[in-house]
Amino acid sequence: MKTICLDLDYDYDFELFGLVSSSREHKLAWALNNYLRIRLVKQKDIYFDFLNKGRLVISNYLHCTECSTFRLLRNKSADLSTLKKPFLAPDIKEYDYLLQINGEVNDKWRQELNSLFKFVPLVQYVKKFDPNTLKFKENLMF
Repeated sequence: MKTICLDLDYDYDFELFGLVSSSREHKLAWALNNYLRIRLVKQKDIYFDFLNKGRLVISNYLHCTECSTFRLLRNKSADLSTLKKPFLAPDIKEYDYLLQINGEVNDKWRQELNSLFKFVPLVQYVKKFDPNTLKFKENLMF
């Protein structure tokens, strides 16, 4: 029997920021809403079931407009996990949260975004990442 292999290449055309914050997710979402003038709303948790390994439960907040989507994701599993690395993006496990921005965003606002994070009191550190350089970038496709 002939087998056919399906090879997919995803387009990782989103902005990705790693946030270090010791605050709870709902407080961080509230602070980001106030300072970035967006409206992140709690969504259903995202479940990753790995065969015979365990489950990863990721808390997520979402803000959608006509042309862009903001998603605040907790990097560590919200549920107790038996996985060795219970992170959404294990290669950047130092960051507590990930902010993913898809779609059209004003270029001026995009440049000012890093400086805007400095005014959010619940965020200790922010770093912008190129999703194409991450080893586990497939975990960020929703």
